[in-house]
Amino acid sequence: MTVPTTPTEPTSPPGSATPPGAGESPRPSTPPGRRERKKAATRQKIAHTAMRLFLERGYDSVGIRDVAAEADVAVTTLFSHFASKEALVFEQDDHFEQRLTQTVTERAPHEPLIPALRDEVHAMVRHCTADGSAAIYRMIDETRALREYEESMRLRYAESLATDIAADPELSRTTTACRTIARFVVDAYALAREASDPQAAVDEIFRMIEAAWDAT
Repeated sequence: MTVPTTPTEPTSPPGSATPPGAGESPRPSTPPGRRERKKAATRQKIAHTAMRLFLERGYDSVGIRDVAAEADVAVTTLFSHFASKEALVFEQDDHFEQRLTQTVTERAPHEPLIPALRDEVHAMVRHCTADGSAAIYRMIDETRALREYEESMRLRYAESLATDIAADPELSRTTTACRTIARFVVDAYALAREASDPQAAVDEIFRMIEAAWDAT
């Protein structure tokens, strides 16, 4: 599942172009303090600087030191926010995983699971097919390290989602069924993103997912 930042839109907090649900940060119990706001601003600055350089010069032509220098931060500061060069492209990685799992854990009592997941995937697809994203996905598709990183993200998302589905006593499905449906849901995002009509593709895919869920 690809959830890159963009060089033109803020990601945390989201800009006005970010659709509801996909780009909203989980609501904290108390407003973030000055230190937290400063850390978030630094992280955002680094990610946006990196994306701009990657798109201007090519991903493989830009090093970590280039990004740190352009963002005016130390290399150690960059690594305190991002564990790897690939992570700079997928700035919202942890956030999107959390949004997906919260769809299971925070949905209303007796709310059907599959429609709730479909709505969340719709929001994520809207966010990641917004204007200006084509060049980012082209870079990802053309870069082996980014493709492999994305695949590892999808596997992790699917395992996290499966764990939360299996833990819900209302759903009562086998571990295999939970892992299978979770994988289908995560892959639905990637498939829909590549379709000529992404939103229609989400609906088509989720009709099959719902049929499979009902059959388990």
